[in-house]
Amino acid sequence: MDETRKRKVGRLPKKDPAVFRYSISFSREEHDKFLTLFEQSRQKVKAHFITSCIFGKPVKVVQIDKGMQDYYMRLTTFYGQFRAIGTNYNQLVKALKSNFSEKKAMALLYKLEKTTIELVELQRKISAQIEEFERKYSDSWSQK
Repeated sequence: MDETRKRKVGRLPKKDPAVFRYSISFSREEHDKFLTLFEQSRQKVKAHFITSCIFGKPVKVVQIDKGMQDYYMRLTTFYGQFRAIGTNYNQLVKALKSNFSEKKAMALLYKLEKTTIELVELQRKISAQIEEFERKYSDSWSQK
């Protein structure tokens, strides 16, 4: 087989392979702190984390508040439900207009209007609770 047709197998060699290794020892307290920082950095390899710390590369620390994440997911779901109600509202008005007499449609629209007003009041209360939560959350966040 000539050299131009050789099959290449395996991993491509790195341009600048890491060949120097160092060992480091931690006390129990230092090790716990190291692991905490490593977990917060969200990096997958401890060696990459140590290298980024030594050479001053930015170390990204992400703190996730599970309560806030759960709140956000529920709020998003709730907002989606409000949008669905708006879509259903438009479809209902079109159906009333095309399928009922004007008098019957007006009576049903009056009931729908009352329910819509209640829904708007509920949405205002929810918005007030969201603002209160965000105010409390931002206060507790700034104290940390």
